[in-house]
Amino acid sequence: MKLRIFIASALMLAVTPTISHAADIDLPYEQFTLDNGLQVVVHEDRKAPLVAVSIWYHVGSKDEPEGKTGFAHLFEHIMFNGSENFDDDWFGPLEEVGATGLNGTTWFDRTNYFQTVPTTALDRVLWMESDRMGHLLGAVTQEKLDEQRGVVQNEKRQGDNQPYGMMEYATLEGLLPAGHPYRHSTIGSMEDLEAASLETAQQWFKDYYGAANAILVLAGDIDTETAKTMVEKYFGDIPAGPPVTQAKANAPKLATDKREVMYDRIPQPRIDRNWVAPGRTTREAVLLDLASQVLGGGKTSRLYKHLIDDLQIATSASANNQSHELMGFYSVTVDAKADADLAEVEREMEATIDAFLAKGPTAAELSRAKTRIKANILRGLEEIGGFGGKAVVLAQGALYADDPGFILTQLEWLDEATPKEVLAAARDVMNAGNYQLTVLPFPEYSTSEPVVDRSTGLPAVTSTPDLVFPDVAETTLSNGMKLVVAERHTVPLVEIAVQFDAGYAADSTSGGKLGASSFTSSMLDEGTKKRSAAQIAEQLESLGANMSAGANLDTSTVQMSALKDNLKPSLNLLADVIRNPAFEQSEIDKLRARWLAGIEQEKASPVSLALRLLPPEIYGDGHAYAAPLTGSGTVESINSLTRDDLTGFHEKWLRPDNATIFVVGDTTLDEIKPMLEGVFGNWSAPDTAVPSKNIEAVEVPEKGKVIIVDKPGSPQSLILAAHVAPPTNAPNAIAINAMNDIIGGQFSARVNMNLREDKGWAYGAYTFLQGATGQRPFMVYAPVQTDKTKESLQELLSELNAYKGDKPATAPELERTVLNNVRSLPGSYETSGDVLGSLTASQRYGRPWNYPATVKDKYEALSIADITAAADEVIHPESLIWVIVGDYEKIEDGIRSLNLGEIEVKKASEL
Repeated sequence: MKLRIFIASALMLAVTPTISHAADIDLPYEQFTLDNGLQVVVHEDRKAPLVAVSIWYHVGSKDEPEGKTGFAHLFEHIMFNGSENFDDDWFGPLEEVGATGLNGTTWFDRTNYFQTVPTTALDRVLWMESDRMGHLLGAVTQEKLDEQRGVVQNEKRQGDNQPYGMMEYATLEGLLPAGHPYRHSTIGSMEDLEAASLETAQQWFKDYYGAANAILVLAGDIDTETAKTMVEKYFGDIPAGPPVTQAKANAPKLATDKREVMYDRIPQPRIDRNWVAPGRTTREAVLLDLASQVLGGGKTSRLYKHLIDDLQIATSASANNQSHELMGFYSVTVDAKADADLAEVEREMEATIDAFLAKGPTAAELSRAKTRIKANILRGLEEIGGFGGKAVVLAQGALYADDPGFILTQLEWLDEATPKEVLAAARDVMNAGNYQLTVLPFPEYSTSEPVVDRSTGLPAVTSTPDLVFPDVAETTLSNGMKLVVAERHTVPLVEIAVQFDAGYAADSTSGGKLGASSFTSSMLDEGTKKRSAAQIAEQLESLGANMSAGANLDTSTVQMSALKDNLKPSLNLLADVIRNPAFEQSEIDKLRARWLAGIEQEKASPVSLALRLLPPEIYGDGHAYAAPLTGSGTVESINSLTRDDLTGFHEKWLRPDNATIFVVGDTTLDEIKPMLEGVFGNWSAPDTAVPSKNIEAVEVPEKGKVIIVDKPGSPQSLILAAHVAPPTNAPNAIAINAMNDIIGGQFSARVNMNLREDKGWAYGAYTFLQGATGQRPFMVYAPVQTDKTKESLQELLSELNAYKGDKPATAPELERTVLNNVRSLPGSYETSGDVLGSLTASQRYGRPWNYPATVKDKYEALSIADITAAADEVIHPESLIWVIVGDYEKIEDGIRSLNLGEIEVKKASEL
């Protein structure tokens, strides 16, 4: 088989180069495959007594799993450190025979090793290449791994330390989605390189360095028959290796443009804009090579002439199409002059790109681009080996296109390309979203002489500012609806909430159909008797308003944030959604499908699963709070919900005599009341009474219980335990909150400092109290590593028992939590939304409207005795109901040994 490459000489006619008499370049090759799958390509070139030996393995950085970036390149280094039968440095024996072009490289898709040697040394190099392909593992030691790890890390440091050396990392992450094989650089991360293990190195070799995943090219003073004999002799006994799956395309374009700025120690700014392009074996890749030549391929290119020659605002301007197996990177890069207006540089760069995309290349520009590309190919083919010679061309064709002569196809595409085709290819790529990284020089800064004596330690904070809470006015509408208004005139926004005494606790009055409150709330904006769901969404956008509806244990609330200028129409929409929901069956069915999927997601999440299981255990049958704390209900209850159930819930609970309207923001009572009267004043309550909810007090059990939810293979055990505690509005609520902060309610609390900071078994561990009008849950939370499940439980129990026993709260702990709670008050009520949340909570818990303003004095009056009493009242470690989600086989024995109570085992897959 012969490959002919036609190279044109450039003849100057006026100022336009034309392609004249083409020179024939013969590149004959033959190929064969050994029985073990090794592909061999042979090219005979007798001009000198030299043979280029090039082995390409179809593995690169794209094949690295998460956490092992940089490994393909690290392993390439290891391959030069000796094999089982020549356990010494690779370079010595080859330098002895006068090898040239001796190296190895790794990129996204491949790893190659190459050298050119005198014909008389061919046996030696084939022996060496075959020995490291088939006989390497015994020579790969921890010492060699550590040595080459250090070499590669220094190579990375050297590259990173170059001007603009950090750009590649940001560009790959900015241009490509998470999980894309090219999203990390070939050099990898320092952390992953540090973590590389000997086991990983050995497995990498076994997975990817088999004969069937390699291509061997012999080019130069050799014929095919000789090559067959020698290759079979040295490589024929090497195993094929396991099958390797090879992706062939993955080029997701950006939907929108992305911009980032980076600072570096550089002399001048750089603008680098990148697009996703088709891969290297496509015809489009050739067309884009031509486009990049015309746009930014040298001094005759448009970017160079406009930005450098004409305007003189840049020192470098180029375009490039970098092609790889899965996709390509098309880029435009401009280095602006240090004193240039960077905004002008970018405008002129874009103007040049836009002009090119408007009409494409001229015939003369395209002719010059074709000639230049062909000339570069010709210059590379003068060499049989090295980085770009004949062996490389043949290997690339075989590896990527399964055709050693693929360059012939590429050159045919090049010769046939028309200006129209080049323009179409460029538009397809460059009219999509792009990622632009602008690199700026570090600004020049200076420092003043130090005037602070830091040896004295942290400055003392000796005073606490008082909270400024707005005045609250309240009244009723003509139909009896309560109205509470707080003025905040900082921005022209008004926050409104209509709160109903309902919530999850009301589900028990709706035929026991758990999830009814949340489902009903979610249906409110899915269409009214006047508006469809789409119309509601469109009107909200037009008004600049946000609206949401939801529920918690005790209340159901519809909330809106409205622009002051659009307040009246926004209130019309709010009232329509609350008063006139359509509950269309088709919309119910759509939501039901999404809802059921959400429940399955909750079951897959250890925390959500535990929150579903605990309430029935701590409150018991018939209690209004004995429902999943997620509010989503159960599969059975949601499947059984009918339109009548929703309309019935709406009629029973979402009614004017069970509602309070809260308004906070840029309005007054006199202004807002007539508007609300107009949309709610004629809303009449039904004749029936508002139902009651069973939130009677329940007892803490004498002995706790353990529910183990088996999740095989889980790397963590989620520990969530609970029992009932006094209501949120208990007389000593402030003392209870402070007590909880000290044991587990803050980052610096005892539980977190133990399991996270001291033991390192958990990312975070806390105790918390869920808000409720009735008895609220006291909960203990700790997701811990599986092998420390028992020990973590012991530590949690130890902390809780010690808190009530020989290690009660200390004065410094109390002071810290008091200061934190008091001094955070101003920041906690900064926005109108914060004030709105306070007012709705105050109604829920029967507090005065100015409750936040009363908190400071209550915290500052706390004593250690108050904290000790609160701990005695609230914390009962022996009574906790434990839900532990984890690998049952690994954690069962340890849990049973602690005698925490009766143990019940459930399977996560069956819940």
